[in-house]
Amino acid sequence: MLDQFSEHIATNFSYLKDKKLLIAISGGVDSVVLAELLNELEFDISLAHCNFQLRGADANQDEVFVTEMASRIQIPLFTKRFDTKTIAKAEKLSIQLAARELRYNWFKNLLVDNNLDYIVTGHHADDNLETFLINLSRGTGLNGLTGIPEKNGAIVRPLLPFSRNQIEQYARKQNLSWREDASNAETKYLRNKLRHDVIPALKSINPRFLDTFSTTIHHLQDTQQIVAASLENIKLKVVHSDANGILKLDITELKKLAHSKALLYEILKDYNFTAWDDIYNLLEAQAGKFVVSNSHRILKDRDFLIISPILVEPGNEIYTLHSFPSSIQTASFQLKITKSDNFYPVKESHIIFVDADQLKWPITLRKWQHGDYFYPFGMQGKKKLSKFFKDQKYSLFDKENTWVLISDDKIVWVVNSRFDERFKVTDSTKTILKLELI
Repeated sequence: MLDQFSEHIATNFSYLKDKKLLIAISGGVDSVVLAELLNELEFDISLAHCNFQLRGADANQDEVFVTEMASRIQIPLFTKRFDTKTIAKAEKLSIQLAARELRYNWFKNLLVDNNLDYIVTGHHADDNLETFLINLSRGTGLNGLTGIPEKNGAIVRPLLPFSRNQIEQYARKQNLSWREDASNAETKYLRNKLRHDVIPALKSINPRFLDTFSTTIHHLQDTQQIVAASLENIKLKVVHSDANGILKLDITELKKLAHSKALLYEILKDYNFTAWDDIYNLLEAQAGKFVVSNSHRILKDRDFLIISPILVEPGNEIYTLHSFPSSIQTASFQLKITKSDNFYPVKESHIIFVDADQLKWPITLRKWQHGDYFYPFGMQGKKKLSKFFKDQKYSLFDKENTWVLISDDKIVWVVNSRFDERFKVTDSTKTILKLELI
């Protein structure tokens, strides 16, 4: 296996040769063999071991084993203990997800603090198959069927072509010791159930199942590259982004495509949506219908589907300014008010100039409310904001994110849109204020 591994590294991971590598080591056979192989090939390696304190004495014995191993092969070792259950409860995460986030966040910090280059994990071909089946059982797109990537940012996985059986055979041949996690034998977790019940049945049907699966994964990965390139070309026609990063999908262009549902999935899959049938139905729904994920909303607005992040900023937040120059920082923007020696007409909606003498301090910034009205600059008479929004074809998201600047119960500015005629700069203005949205 050493020769095969060496050839695999030279062909696919040549960039690692002069790098400083951090090996994630649990004490299990895969990470132990990974460390031994890289050490044998004289890579610059360090070890990192997490003790999640979930398995009592067994977890502590794993830590002792890894410490002794690092001492034996004279490799630097980093260890850390986590109160995983407490953290998972506080963050409202599953134990597995909390452990994963704690592990990789710590690894990434180690890279920065110790000037290391890559995190190396012991994921192998059987792990890849298990992940594929988990994604398949839960429902997924093409991305979920392409397996574990060999490289993902600073994380590399050079053991992916090798099976668990190959790794264990190498360990026995080299008289290596390793730790067995007793929880891996339990079938209450989906991964373990697949490992002990489903995959052996598949291998009994086809003894070369793991090899044929690896071939299939490579075909799917190649297909994914073709799809990704095609998707980027389609996005140029369908997807638009405004200055605030809000995405708008052109429904007319979407409907021209033979596989509009597949395209919608590919565009939206990273926004945590799960109610896909509801999303597909938005194409034919009335304006105003929307679907919510835990981080975003997608709204049907006339000829577009609009994707917007869900802001955590309270809708009743009010900010107060007592004088100028000053600024307000909300969760999504900054408003600056400064004195200006010059006045010039601006076309940008994020900058206005007003007559300072028309303001009564303090002035406030708040979300718009039903019943609000103002005197739009350049127009005759007053207009309710609700009517202004309708005329300007504001979407539901636009309305929800509209702020107004208030002086003496009068709207000075519908922020980032139109200011009030009563506060405009005139020939008699003595002090000019510049209001700028950043």
